[in-house]
Amino acid sequence: MASYTLSVCAEMVFLDLPFIERVQRIHQLGFGVEIWNWANKDIDALVATGARFTSMTGYLSGNLTDDDQIDALLNTAQESLAVAQRLNCPALNLHGTGLDDKGLPVKPVEVVSGAMWLTACDTLRQLAALGEKAGKVFTLENLNTAVDHPGTPFARACDTLALVEAVNSPACKMNLDLYHAQIGEGNLIELLKRSGSAIGEIQVADVPGRCQPGTGEINYRAIARTLHEMDYRGTVALEGWAQGDSDAALAQFRDHFTL
Repeated sequence: MASYTLSVCAEMVFLDLPFIERVQRIHQLGFGVEIWNWANKDIDALVATGARFTSMTGYLSGNLTDDDQIDALLNTAQESLAVAQRLNCPALNLHGTGLDDKGLPVKPVEVVSGAMWLTACDTLRQLAALGEKAGKVFTLENLNTAVDHPGTPFARACDTLALVEAVNSPACKMNLDLYHAQIGEGNLIELLKRSGSAIGEIQVADVPGRCQPGTGEINYRAIARTLHEMDYRGTVALEGWAQGDSDAALAQFRDHFTL
């Protein structure tokens, strides 16, 4: 039996249902639930579903590097922590910079300077301190710049790993998204082994198309075996669109990660 738990992003499946009903359906199927922006959600209604929330977006605005944006990031991270307490959600997700509603950086960056690296590391340390105090973990997600998120700094998994290792806090981990990593870097099994204890969560979808495992080129059965061999005990979350019926897509996801 696998040591990890499975979760599903409610933003991307059962799109014909109202959001609360999506959450209920995912919960009924035995998965954890992930959400993005909490500010446009009815938090009381989410709590009432009884769902097990595994991750949510950990900020509303701001970025890791600009003086006029760091305060916004830290302030909205504190607001997010309060919501995470209400949802009993352990992980709050971050990106290399603020993203708009199309997933594009609010402030695109072509070249990441050394000073930006140092500032980002310092900001993440401040976020980690907030997380440690609240008993929550901030996870820094890698993104691909070739297809979905051009202009995002600190986008590669090797970038997020470097920052997480530099911060060196139990409250700052990687959200290792294997869909994005396959597009940006590949060599996924070695990436998993290299990242090891720096991983706070793993997100999955297949390439191309960003749909459930089994619809593209990634050998997710081999990924599942590797995670079992690593004794990975965190969450594996489907953050992808359902190709076809959502119930069938979630069953396919579960099948690929059932040993």
